[in-house]
Formats: sequence, structure tokens, C-alpha cells
Amino acid sequence: MGGQFLGASDLLLHFDPTSDLPIYLQLYEQLRSSIVTQCRLGPGAKLPSTRAFADSLGVSRNTVLAAFEQLLAEGYLEGRAGSGTYVARTLPEAFLGARHQTASKAMARPPARVSERGRIVRALSPSTSLSRVVPQPTVPKPFRMHTPAFDNFPYETWRRLTQRAWDRVRPEMLGYGSPAGWRPLREAIAQYVRASRAVRCEAGQVIITAGAKQAMHFAAQMLTDPGESVFIENPSYSGVRVAFQLAGARLTPLPVDGEGMVIAAGAGVDARLAYVTPSHQYPVGVTMSLRRRLELLDWARRASAWVIEDDYDSEFRYRGRPVASLQGLDDQQRVIYIGTFSKVLMPSMRLAYMIVPPDLVDTFIAARAHHDWQSPIIEQVALTDFINEGHFGRHIRRMRAIYADRQRILVQYARQKLRGLLEVPAKDAGMHLLGWLPQGVDDLAISRDLMDAGVETLPLSQFAAPAGDRGGLLLGYAPFDERDTIAGIDKMALVLERQLALS
Repeated sequence: MGGQFLGASDLLLHFDPTSDLPIYLQLYEQLRSSIVTQCRLGPGAKLPSTRAFADSLGVSRNTVLAAFEQLLAEGYLEGRAGSGTYVARTLPEAFLGARHQTASKAMARPPARVSERGRIVRALSPSTSLSRVVPQPTVPKPFRMHTPAFDNFPYETWRRLTQRAWDRVRPEMLGYGSPAGWRPLREAIAQYVRASRAVRCEAGQVIITAGAKQAMHFAAQMLTDPGESVFIENPSYSGVRVAFQLAGARLTPLPVDGEGMVIAAGAGVDARLAYVTPSHQYPVGVTMSLRRRLELLDWARRASAWVIEDDYDSEFRYRGRPVASLQGLDDQQRVIYIGTFSKVLMPSMRLAYMIVPPDLVDTFIAARAHHDWQSPIIEQVALTDFINEGHFGRHIRRMRAIYADRQRILVQYARQKLRGLLEVPAKDAGMHLLGWLPQGVDDLAISRDLMDAGVETLPLSQFAAPAGDRGGLLLGYAPFDERDTIAGIDKMALVLERQLALS
């Protein structure tokens, strides 16, 4: 077909007047299909003039021009001055896929070499034997952790705000913005934490991050040098252990009792930094007392050390007045405050924030710039409106009531069905509970057995260094209604009765 002339009637084109697709796009699609498949339009084929083409099809010349211009722009057609329009000799598809090369012969592959950091990550991540108890991207099963109640997410409101964000977007917003985040969002967050958490800050101290874990890695890298000691809670969030060990820090686990981290247990250790979850200790669930908070801040002042306050689910408190943030008590500007929208809204949003003392702002903004620069702008714009228009506050109030009820159901039914098998005490805050197993029972083995039965739990021993004498199971309740909770407890009872009878 190369170089031959084709009339419009030769191409067997047809249009659907009932289609939502404009006529010019229907013409474009059919011509492109004929070109790609080389059915009636091979490389080098000459097309009629746009006027003749339009006359033979019974459409306007502008319709044909629009279709031709799109095909020319994408490289399917090429124009030759004074000659006409032709099918391209080389189609765009030729530049979009690399040709597969076959190795001449199989070669033995040496063991993969990784860095010391790679070995740390691998050692501190769940092993193959534990992979079955790690939450997977599927429909949550009771009692998956770290998952909000998606069945109560305000989808329509979020869809509308996201669409409006696109409608308002300006070309300059699509380039590289500030590594600290979109300024209106930083202002909205500053106003929110001042009112709800008694945080003392200005918008310029707020830095948007891709999740709380990224904020922890920034803090670990920017505030500790290799070999320096860091206080962490014991038990504690495994992600923070990874962050500080990758930074080369030496971890000093301090025990947690009914008042929170026991700072006195670190006497004699020259620590550079302390990491705490004071509002709702993860994973035990206690709230740090005012006495311990003041003791921790006094230690930071005397040691010229930093404190990282991870306030990850402080919004969900069910009894008593909300406890003010540790940062709000700090008059020496030694506290770095971390908050996230993952637990309040959705983990896939990947938006969190850190509030840093003024003299650290430039350092942390530079860290963000050198890491991945910024978070997606549309989500930031939509979230700003979600906060400023009151949707965020209403959502939190609604979820607080729902989660309080779901915790009540879990505790009530666990007391009926799991007596002597798992002790599940209620807590004043959070999205999970810690259930205590009888003395000497292996919580990791129980977690595996429960997973096989369709129940997801996390063993307490995976968060402690070293593991304590008494095992426990972490039970997330936020995404599960009464029916799911009861079904999960029933399955747990069967597994625990069978396993404890064998032990």
C-alpha cells in the first residue's frame, strides 16, 4: 500500500450519532486503528485532501482537520509541503517499547550484595515466617490494625473537593512547589493543631510529608549522628526502630508503665533524642501523665536533646477532656511534633506533617527537597478545603462516636467469649486494643494460627525488645461493625480454645 492514494470510501468509515464521542474523535480512532493494523492504510499511503475527505464523508472540513491534526501531532501522519498528507513510515509505537534481548546462555547469579542499611531493613522487617500476619492490600479482616472505617468515609464530599481542586488549578501549580508543602494547607494545619492540640506554632513551622514514617526518617537523619543514643519506648512502633537504626543511632529502649515512658530508666545514658507517643502509647495504649511529660521535657532541656512527639491518633479520645500535646508544654522548643491524616482519613493519601522549632525549619525543608521534593498538589488543595470548610472537624466527631461504640462492642463480646483466653481491657483513646494472653503463651504462634482462621492480629512480642514474659495480641476495631466483630471473636475463641488446650 506504500505511496498509493486512497479515497474516503475505501476506508469503510462509519459514525455513530448516538455516541458520546464527538465525530472528529470517532474519525481519529478509526483512522488510527487502520494505520496501526495496516488494514487499508499502510506506511506511506496518501490520504485525500481534507476538503475532499469531508465532502465524501458528509461532514464539515473542520471535523476532518481536527482528526488529521491529532494524528499529525501523535506521529501517525506526516505532511509533505506541496504534496499532501501521508501515513508515517515509522509509527509512534516503534518508539514506545524496547525490544527484548535474549541472553546467549544462562549464567550462575552471585548472591545479591546489599549495604549495611539494606541488611538492617531486612533484619527489622517481618520475616517470611511472619509475612502472613502483616496487613495486605485487601478487604480488611477482623482485627486488622492501622485501618480507618472506610465504610464511613465522606466519599462524595472528597470527590467534589478533588474535582474543584482540578477546576481551580493554575499552570504554575503543576510545577515544582515549595518542599514544605502548599502554603494554604500549612496554614490550615497550624490553625487546627493550635485549636485542637494546644500546639504552639506558626504556619512556617509546618512541613508536609509523605506519611508520618517519612517524617520520622527525616528526624532521625537530621538530628542524630551514627553512634549516638536514642531513647525509644519499649514496646514501640517498629517503623521508628528502623528509622533510627538506618541513621546509625544506638537504641536505648525504656520501659512503659501506667504513666508512659519511664524516663528515669535512662539515667546515665547520654541520649541525643527521645521518641514518644504520649497521647496514646503505641502499642500498649496508655496516656503519658503530666508528671512524666514534664519530666521528659526537663530531661531534654538539661541534656540539650530533642523529643519527637508522634501524635498519630490523638483525635480519637472517648473519655475525659483531650490531653494537650507535649509540644504545647515545651517552652524550650525541643519538641518535634508529628501528625498524620492516614488514620483519620485514609492511608493511601500519604499526607502527614511535622511541626519543627523555628531554628530547624530550614534543615527539614532541605531534607524534604533532597528526598522527594513535595507531595501531590491536588490532594493538598482538596485537603485544605476539607479542613477549612469544617468537613474535617465533622468527620472526626462522627468517627469518634462510631469508634467508641465499636470498641465497646469488642470489649463486651470479648468478655463473654474469651474469658480465660484473652483479656481485652477498654482504653480511653485510639483505634486498637491490646489483648493479653495467659502467661507463657506464644503470641506469634497464636497470630499465625488466627491468620489461618481468617483473623488478623499483630503479636505484641514483635514490638518489644526484648519480648516480655506475657504475650499479647493487637486488635484493630475501627473498620469493623458489630457483625464483623462478633464473627471475628467467635473465630478467635475456637482457635484459642484449641491452642491453649494443647499447650
